[in-house]
Amino acid sequence: QAQLVESGGGLVQPGGSLRLSCTASGFTFDAYAIGWFRQAPGKEREGVSCITNDASTYYADSVKGRFTISRDSAKNTVYLQMNSLKPEDTAVYYCACSAEGPSTFRRLTLATMIPTSYDYWGQGTQVTVSS
Repeated sequence: QAQLVESGGGLVQPGGSLRLSCTASGFTFDAYAIGWFRQAPGKEREGVSCITNDASTYYADSVKGRFTISRDSAKNTVYLQMNSLKPEDTAVYYCACSAEGPSTFRRLTLATMIPTSYDYWGQGTQVTVSS
């Protein structure tokens, strides 16, 4: 049974940083792309970032230059380093895994930010950016 567990959320002031972790189990980690999504109250879930199994990375325009995604195969973990946080980054952050290969995501980059491209989801971690 595939399982994804997010951690690292919390309360941070504007301009601050957080690092989220997504630890995977129950599937072949190196064969899957991992994506981060977020959902604010009253809004739809939106894609934030994705890293494929060949370490290609993708970012939403709203986080480019501020967020960095990385993966550690030895720990079956994907990280999302979030810097220069803004109040509009406040949301529940979810990680998810996708069996889509790197060539598919290179050809269809928008698919990296679409929830239906992903197969399994974690429970989410709350990030609140407020003074």
